[in-house]
Amino acid sequence: MANFVLLYTGGSAGTTPGERDKVMQAWGAWFGKLGDKIVDMGNPFSEHSKNVADGAVHDGAIGTPATGYSILKADSLNAAAELAKGCPVLQSGGKITVYEVTPAM
Repeated sequence: MANFVLLYTGGSAGTTPGERDKVMQAWGAWFGKLGDKIVDMGNPFSEHSKNVADGAVHDGAIGTPATGYSILKADSLNAAAELAKGCPVLQSGGKITVYEVTPAM
């Protein structure tokens, strides 16, 4: 099995305490279904970021800002993408990019 990073963009944790509780329950249920496939549940990212290009540091992200990540293990990139289809971020308009982690040599 290999590790895969799920990089989240967009989505919402809700605007009221009740909405946030519902979202957190959905995440807990999804993680529960994944079981031992979870390597790192991950975390949301703050909206503050810097980017480094051409030796200079600039405010903001490059491209669409990422909003969080999780790391899963799966047999293939396709299998990881199938697992990602159940992620609660998708229910609030978010999107997921799945990357395979290439082991260092």
